[in-house]
Amino acid sequence: MIQFRDQEITGERLELNSKTELYYLGHHLTLKNCTLVIQVAARALVISKTQLVDCVIDVKRELKGFRWNGVVLKGCTFTGALSGCEFGRWPYAEEPDFGSIEACDFSKARLEACVFMGCDARTLKFPSWPCFTILDPVRRKDELLALPWPGTMRITVESFTEGPLETAAVTYFAPAVAKRTGTTVEAIRAALDTLDGVIL
Repeated sequence: MIQFRDQEITGERLELNSKTELYYLGHHLTLKNCTLVIQVAARALVISKTQLVDCVIDVKRELKGFRWNGVVLKGCTFTGALSGCEFGRWPYAEEPDFGSIEACDFSKARLEACVFMGCDARTLKFPSWPCFTILDPVRRKDELLALPWPGTMRITVESFTEGPLETAAVTYFAPAVAKRTGTTVEAIRAALDTLDGVIL
């Protein structure tokens, strides 16, 4: 296991690329103005009780199903592909007060089925179309389910409107959704264009 903990690191480049080791970032680790290069699967990565401030997080291979909810993310820029990831203050975490996200930039990333919890989504920059972000989906459940979604996309919409009330936003990648739900990117876009509270 390769562990970084109990220190503050500034202006460094950390490459997480071992094919055999588990990387553990935390506890009580702060990275400032660092570049964190992630080339490992979610199962080989633990980040807990860690602060990332003004860092670049460069995901070199798609990061699937990773929970960033034990991490304070402030002013960070993400690049690369992330799917099924969770960011922010997760209400069911053992220590929900530790996770947070603010002023982060995902405009150069590709997000698919990513969830942002307990945060102010207005401080975040989301990726543009063909990614799309639906703001405050749980509180808008009735409005969202009333829409005639193409293909079987209603199932996807039902799944994310059943989340905790603290869900600030969900972001999807339209080509992946179209493939999964038997529709087209154009049909998804046409449905989204009728909605408020969507970032395209």
